[in-house]
Amino acid sequence: MATKLVKLRALATPKPSSSPAICNLPLPSPPPDTTVSPVHYARFLDFLRAHWSPPFSPDTLLHFLKSKLHHHPSFSQFDFHLFTWASSSLDSFRHTHATFHWMARTLAATHRLPQLRALLDLIATHPCPCSPSIFSCPHTQSIFSHAIHAFSKSSQLHHALSAFHSMTKLIDSKPDVAVCNVLIHAFVKRGDLKQALQFYREMVATHRVKPDVFTFNILISGYCRNSQFALALEVFHEMGKVGCEPNVVTFNTLIRGMFREGRVEDAIGMAREMVQLRCELSCVTCEILVQGLCKKGRVLQACELLLEFSEKGVLPEGFDCFGLVEVLCGQGCAVRALEVVYELWNGGSVPSLVACIVVVDGLRGLGKIDEVQRLVERMLNEGMVLDVVTFNCVLRDICDARRTNEANRLMLIALSKGLEPDEMTYRTLVIGYMEEGGREEGELLVNEMLDRGFIPDLASYNKLMSGLSNCRRSTCHQVNKFDR
Repeated sequence: MATKLVKLRALATPKPSSSPAICNLPLPSPPPDTTVSPVHYARFLDFLRAHWSPPFSPDTLLHFLKSKLHHHPSFSQFDFHLFTWASSSLDSFRHTHATFHWMARTLAATHRLPQLRALLDLIATHPCPCSPSIFSCPHTQSIFSHAIHAFSKSSQLHHALSAFHSMTKLIDSKPDVAVCNVLIHAFVKRGDLKQALQFYREMVATHRVKPDVFTFNILISGYCRNSQFALALEVFHEMGKVGCEPNVVTFNTLIRGMFREGRVEDAIGMAREMVQLRCELSCVTCEILVQGLCKKGRVLQACELLLEFSEKGVLPEGFDCFGLVEVLCGQGCAVRALEVVYELWNGGSVPSLVACIVVVDGLRGLGKIDEVQRLVERMLNEGMVLDVVTFNCVLRDICDARRTNEANRLMLIALSKGLEPDEMTYRTLVIGYMEEGGREEGELLVNEMLDRGFIPDLASYNKLMSGLSNCRRSTCHQVNKFDR
């Protein structure tokens, strides 16, 4: 027994490192700013000895960080500690842009911003050796962009600005406009429009960076959201001066701002200007126009504008007129809503199923059964099937008009298009035939109900069949009485 215990202890004892070279190196001491236990840190050193072997180069370190340490739940926190130790304790070890880039991205993704600032200082004092000449590493800006994004996202704009200015001193080229846009957007998001404009001026005048459409869109959106529409227009005019073409986002932002300012006609004029400039309208553009006009009580004008765009063939594909027809039907103008749906439909803009349901409900409220029936038939021809509750209501309206045969035909079409009927679907038609004396048609439906399992017991079946039989006699009795 004692011999077995000795063997078990031997197996449990960690084996000596297979990489004796790293044992001869000054291994990293525990990080001074952490409360890690000595036992835990000792395990990390054992893990390091077991998985990082010579040659101790940036490539092998990067492989160890990516493939080993990054996936370890307990030791991944020591990545930056190991990163800085390697450059300070290993002879002739110099980080490359690959290790800098990996570390910057990792620290930014894990929100370790103090370590990220330390990394940037390390890059500034120990630049990448890939360009031994007077030129800097071309990857420096990409590395710093991760830090600028992280600082901006965390509202640490003073650190973001500091990182930006450090980057401009290290790179040989102009700063990328995308990095500048990150900072401008961060200032705008914080509500500091003055600082955003100041940085924009510095970007253009000092760093000679040409703004793009995203730069202007950020500034325009910021001014519009802060009720400074006049300044937004100034920025818009400046776009033309620097030769930057506005896009659909620019126009959408300005149109929304014009509605906020009550400048309805200017908003409509700008939408028409988009068409003239051949800037494609988006679904968002049309929704802004419809909502803005409806809020101002100009619902019919919204209809006319959409139809104008439809006739010109500029209405965006996939636009849904649901918002407009909902307002029209809510005001009791379901007939006009139907006309708009048909005209847009004929122009190639197929309405959504939800929009059609709204129109159906609106027409039913006005008693327009014929219009409802025609709309539902067209929907079915396009493969749009109403939900069973709405469809049952439509069938009941048609049956109440003593047109049960038409209702039955409509159901057959819907079944071929994928309608899943329920008991109420058939019961509505059966009652319709009872009232019209259609015994044979009603009996066929009752038998179909039985096949589908919609009749729970024999008593229910007999009750329906008896009702159909009595309705025929009642109808005949009324006819004979009328003849007499």
